[in-house]
Amino acid sequence: MEVKIYQKENKLNLFNLVKDSFKDIYKSRFLARQLAERDIKAQYRQSYFGVLWAFIMPLATALVWIVLNNSGTIQLTETGMPYPLYAFSGTLIWSIITESINSPLKSTNAARGILTKINFPKEALIVSGIYKLLFNTSIKVILLIIFVFYYDVGFSLQLLLVPLAIFGAVLFGTTLGLFITPIGLLYTDINRLITFGMQFLMYITPVVYVIPKSGLLKTIMNLNPITPIILTTRDLVVGINSEHVMYFLLVLALCLPLLLLGLIIYRISIPIIVERLSA
Repeated sequence: MEVKIYQKENKLNLFNLVKDSFKDIYKSRFLARQLAERDIKAQYRQSYFGVLWAFIMPLATALVWIVLNNSGTIQLTETGMPYPLYAFSGTLIWSIITESINSPLKSTNAARGILTKINFPKEALIVSGIYKLLFNTSIKVILLIIFVFYYDVGFSLQLLLVPLAIFGAVLFGTTLGLFITPIGLLYTDINRLITFGMQFLMYITPVVYVIPKSGLLKTIMNLNPITPIILTTRDLVVGINSEHVMYFLLVLALCLPLLLLGLIIYRISIPIIVERLSA
């Protein structure tokens, strides 16, 4: 008599993983808020400048380019708006994207102590990082609006869409950050590589100067997925009809499935990495 043995197949159900991930995000929303409040208070408690640090760095970067441009050290193409506003808006949006990319890794790294001791939904760390990101971003947006009125650009209805464009920047950065986080927890070199890579990437993105009219750099900038995020957000700030809206929406549309994939990878990998770290 032939005996057949059936074994239960252990297959990963992607739909259930996404569903469980969002369920844990909802359940841990209070914990995420507490973690964010604790980190924000700790970040600024012993800081003399406090929340000013949220926009000191983009302001300082923009100031360097403004001085170089005004002194004639470098000759930049006409931007179609006051150059200080062009440079500051670009560096500010860039800082939001950079902070979004670093946020998942930074939040997860900061919680290493409790990860190995307490069992809780790890997605709370992602949400906590987004809360902190939105807090810092809101301060930057206020200063950006002040710049808009200072340079007499004036108010336009398109300015009301800026928060949506900035949300797109946060979505793009967070999605990329989710893929980087598992590797970054294992190898500290990743954090340094991100810092170096973003500094290089800034020069092939229209952050402080416009896209050239021809040449290889024009092609690279046009293919760069960060380009439509920077340009669309900046155009909305000054009330200009953007030529890159469709590319911007395409990038966001691609981010949505990648965000879900990133959440799945995060959910599967973090417990394994935590077990390895605690061994």
